[in-house]
Amino acid sequence: MKTFVFILLSISFSFAQTVKVPEYYKTDSSLNNKLQQIAADLGIAGDFNAGEDGVEQISLAVIDFSNGQPVIGGVHLDNFIYPASFYKVYVAAAVLKQVSEGKYSLNKYIAVTSPNCVDRSKEIKNDPRPLLKEGDTVTVNYLLDLMITRSDNSAANFLIDLAKRENINEMMHQYGWQGSEVTRKYLSRKNEDPGYEKIRGTETCALHAADFMYRVYTNQLVNPWVSMQLKCLLGRQLDQTKLAAGLPANAMFYHKTGWFSFWTNDSGIVDDGKTKYVISCLLPLTEEQAVPKMKILSQKIYELMRK
Repeated sequence: MKTFVFILLSISFSFAQTVKVPEYYKTDSSLNNKLQQIAADLGIAGDFNAGEDGVEQISLAVIDFSNGQPVIGGVHLDNFIYPASFYKVYVAAAVLKQVSEGKYSLNKYIAVTSPNCVDRSKEIKNDPRPLLKEGDTVTVNYLLDLMITRSDNSAANFLIDLAKRENINEMMHQYGWQGSEVTRKYLSRKNEDPGYEKIRGTETCALHAADFMYRVYTNQLVNPWVSMQLKCLLGRQLDQTKLAAGLPANAMFYHKTGWFSFWTNDSGIVDDGKTKYVISCLLPLTEEQAVPKMKILSQKIYELMRK
């Protein structure tokens, strides 16, 4: 039966997804045009060579909720590309959902074992917490913090196993995020669980990422407790080199970054007390190429939102 279910999931994931902007957003063509111009001026509005993944494009979404009904705009906001470590937020949401349902607690202990224990270096070099190693025993709460704030891959693998991919994706489908299913752990395919060795790689689009963040900010993701727990984790993000670098010091940015090979991403909530918006940028560029462009992009969008 498990094999049969997996085959059905694989087939359903393979179809092209139709992405619709939720009705609670107002689509603004003027905002679309301004974002398109900003992206064009930065040279990130066209096609990119993403190696073996072929030609790719940016996926950018902005949700302005400073006044009344949230307004959305973007550039290829429905384009699915590899999210790298960003999809760890989907895992965190499912884990917290299960905690809120009483299935286990944040203080539940997890044994660190192979093959999930994969990190050989820290994603954030100055973080003092040691790498997870086989034989360690840590809590769910500790793994959540490592996974989001330091983007720890080992922590993500253990939490994916804890929540289970079918449960994570059931939650995703409840919000209409078909196409953004969590399909892979952060390890080589030869070490994947039975049935997942040949499944497609995980993808997401800026619309789903931005909608996730909007629900977090408005306490509408699962329930207020889950949303506020996520907001706390996202607010402690240690990687400040991407969109965060273009924001003023008085702006709080609750966000999650991701980077790998040709992919550099950052999505989160900007709030300076008056200006409030969500920004999600998934770029098919190396981190070295993307970081300076993301800083300027963030600056320009912050200026646009203030107006």
